[in-house]
Amino acid sequence: MSDATTAAAAGRVAMITGASAGIGRALAVKLARDGWRVAVCARREPALQAIADDNPDVAERIHPFPLDVTDPAESEAVFMAVEDDLGEVDTLILNAGDYDPMTLDEFDPALFRRLAEVNYLGAVNGIGAALGPMRQRGRGQILVTASLSAYRGLPQAAPYGASKAAVLNMAESLRPALVGTGVSLRVINPGFVKTRLTEKNRFHMPQLITPEAAADYIHREIDDAGFEIFFPKRFAWTLKLLRLLPYRWYFALTRRMVQS
Repeated sequence: MSDATTAAAAGRVAMITGASAGIGRALAVKLARDGWRVAVCARREPALQAIADDNPDVAERIHPFPLDVTDPAESEAVFMAVEDDLGEVDTLILNAGDYDPMTLDEFDPALFRRLAEVNYLGAVNGIGAALGPMRQRGRGQILVTASLSAYRGLPQAAPYGASKAAVLNMAESLRPALVGTGVSLRVINPGFVKTRLTEKNRFHMPQLITPEAAADYIHREIDDAGFEIFFPKRFAWTLKLLRLLPYRWYFALTRRMVQS
């Protein structure tokens, strides 16, 4: 990190939900080391405080704000508190997520509901909290974390993939309406990242990367104009190509995944 990079980031405020572990935690530390003031948000306050405790070199730039993203009123109140305490939020990263695999024999409507509340409606609540203030001042960016699994349905991922597909579709729908407002809405589509959630998987995860590597991808493109940040690149382009397959061929492929 150069002195010029730190100087450019000085005074900038990022707010990250789902920041207690995984990608959110790694990105919070990386931005703080760049000179950002970072509001870290999750339900567990001790886990948020641990980010600062474990990184004393940037502890003064890490600011815990407990938040349940499924509560729209709390999402709005915490966003306002961050701006009152730290100043104008330059970049809001809606990264809170939940995951459980589900086989056909384990079909559970409650799991669909739980993941939708966190992964999809949690993002909706965050956008709802930030959109008014950002539009009023005519600047700011919102990044929402979806997933490469949002591209097409994958075996054993129906609850998770559906919630992330909803995030991606929502962002695609809102992005054109924000043109000219000064507010940018972008999407982050990660592949497999080694976290406590992906540890639940019992299958080979192609191109599995660390949270730190994922944070590096996001960090490199955080100020780009493009709509999508996606990684790892080779795996992502493979899935992008799968979106072009006719259903007959695609289902033949995924059927073999179920039977293996």
